[in-house]
Amino acid sequence: MIHIDSVTQRYGATVALDNVSLEIRAGEFFGLLGPNGAGKSTLMSLLSGFRSATDGTIRIGGDAFSPENFAARRRIGLVPQSIALYTDMTADENLSIFGSLAGLSGSALETRTTAVLEAVQLADRRRDPVKNFSGGMQRRLNLAVALLHEPAILLCDEPTVGIDPQSRNAIFDLLEQINRAGTTILYSTHYMEEAERLCSRIGVIDHGRILALGTLEELLQTLPFEEEVQFAAHQAPPALIGTARSMGEVVETNGLCRMRPGAGSRLSDFFRATEELGVPARVFSLKRPGLEEVFLQLTGRTMRDE
Repeated sequence: MIHIDSVTQRYGATVALDNVSLEIRAGEFFGLLGPNGAGKSTLMSLLSGFRSATDGTIRIGGDAFSPENFAARRRIGLVPQSIALYTDMTADENLSIFGSLAGLSGSALETRTTAVLEAVQLADRRRDPVKNFSGGMQRRLNLAVALLHEPAILLCDEPTVGIDPQSRNAIFDLLEQINRAGTTILYSTHYMEEAERLCSRIGVIDHGRILALGTLEELLQTLPFEEEVQFAAHQAPPALIGTARSMGEVVETNGLCRMRPGAGSRLSDFFRATEELGVPARVFSLKRPGLEEVFLQLTGRTMRDE
């Protein structure tokens, strides 16, 4: 459905995307996971036709894609990271404007307006000014705009930033529903739990490069450990920390120690050592790693705000 071949995007001396190649299959719910400044929004802007790539090619359904290919662009719906609505207008008025830009009019526009407002649970607020909507309601209306012309491909650029849990779950439920109905979805986020819940395949991007690609299970298999031992730092005598470090990597965050066995180490040896130290078993818990561990291993632990 979407073929990205050796795409590079430069802004002066800055390389936002570096030789990215990626295929997103028809009907797939694909997650693009990366920290701030990784290149997610840049890729979204290319796929939505806001700009052309410096190098490389993009094809949609086999056809070459560019900002000038309006037929291909109408197959795509975009949920932008920033709210893109006329806040002094009502929900109905916003959908009328965006629907006309997508080629809808008359009864077809009215029918689709009612359908998408019901889908995002805003039908009872259709005549209210958008400036009176909460952040979550505006996010849901943003999604309604993107779905108005029934696109084959939906691009979601961090669509749940700063909203309440109810609106977030409503968006998740609707996206899963339309994906089951056949819509191809590309979803960018830096929230691990979103990617784990929604996406059938995930690409991890950083510094403009795809670092890893696969299902959640395939990505987890890249980790050098299968499970970790967790215990509270305040419950750990110095000898326990020393023992843990002798058997693997120990990471402490927010008062929680996490020990990941190294090559040749067994958890049974660790627990035998803790018994000899007199540390009760209730202090420990076992946790299977998730996407967060994959993400941190690939991108590093240093926070970036760019």
